[in-house]
Amino acid sequence: MDSLPRAVQPRDRFYARTFALATALALGVALYRIVEPFLAPLLWAVFIAFLLHPMHKRLTRQLRNRPQLSALLLTCATLVILIGPLTGLSAAFAAQVGELLKYVQGTVADQAKTNVLTLENVPWLSGILAWLEGTFDVSATQVRGWIVEGARQTLQYLGAVSGKVFLGAVGTVVGFVMMIFMLFFFVRDGEEMLGTARELIPMSSSYKARLFDHLAAVTRAMVYGTCLTALIQGALVGIAFAIVGLPSPVVFAVLAVLLSLLPVGGTALVWAPAAIVLGTQERWAAMIFMIIWGALLVSLVDNVVRPMLVSGRAKVGTLTVFIGVLGGITAFGAIGLFLGPIVLALIIALIRFMLDIRRAEAAGVRLSNE
Repeated sequence: MDSLPRAVQPRDRFYARTFALATALALGVALYRIVEPFLAPLLWAVFIAFLLHPMHKRLTRQLRNRPQLSALLLTCATLVILIGPLTGLSAAFAAQVGELLKYVQGTVADQAKTNVLTLENVPWLSGILAWLEGTFDVSATQVRGWIVEGARQTLQYLGAVSGKVFLGAVGTVVGFVMMIFMLFFFVRDGEEMLGTARELIPMSSSYKARLFDHLAAVTRAMVYGTCLTALIQGALVGIAFAIVGLPSPVVFAVLAVLLSLLPVGGTALVWAPAAIVLGTQERWAAMIFMIIWGALLVSLVDNVVRPMLVSGRAKVGTLTVFIGVLGGITAFGAIGLFLGPIVLALIIALIRFMLDIRRAEAAGVRLSNE
């Protein structure tokens, strides 16, 4: 005699959940393999779409609730804004890297005919060189050789990658076109995608709303506080190089943008060596100008503008930013400079948010929607 249908046993639920988890993992791996060739353009499109989202909402209202037209206009505007400056900047960068490489290999390397790296001419450096020679048996000639060789290898590397930076490179053009294409859909359908993601999170509506608002605030704070500050600092360094007449201001401006994302050294790794070079050339006024410009104006942006943009919303430590920048570059390439710190900041914000929920529930208090 057949027994009556029984309730689902714990063992059956375990098997069902295990199967569902294994299926989800397999599909996740398959999805990653599918999008891996387009990961960089995809991440750039998501990144830019996030920045354009508030503008898209306002423009959609002004266009009488036509999100497709709004997304099209914003995508076209992004294309026009990006392609001109990127092409010009990439071309100038590639050209100036070549010029700077010739300068290092020729003028600087030929020390018999130049006084550029006569380090003994700088009074405070001469004392350091004397100490190095007396303590470690390191002569000024060896120090000059290290500087020249390091500069030569660095510039050769920049020259090698400049073709990839330049929009004439086929891979870069294809990636840029794909990014623009995907940007339209992320701008147009971003709200719907976000709504779907909200539904998948097993939380109450109030907690989900608070979580997404908090993560959006942290992301915007990191984007504006990190990216905009880096661009301003890089521009200031490039202007300083142009004012004092140092070669390749565009190259060093781009280098300053990248180094400003590092919590240790920052743009000082660019303008401080430039001040030393000016001192070795006995251009004392230019050296003092570079030191004042870098120590006051460039550092002022980091110490004043960045806190204003972040506005206390992204409490991210120095170690987090450092690991995020280096790990982001390794994992995602150029966009990892921005994506790495943002991802770590979001993870930290999510952990803090979950801890707040647990503490509030333990105390019998519901989190207020601040």
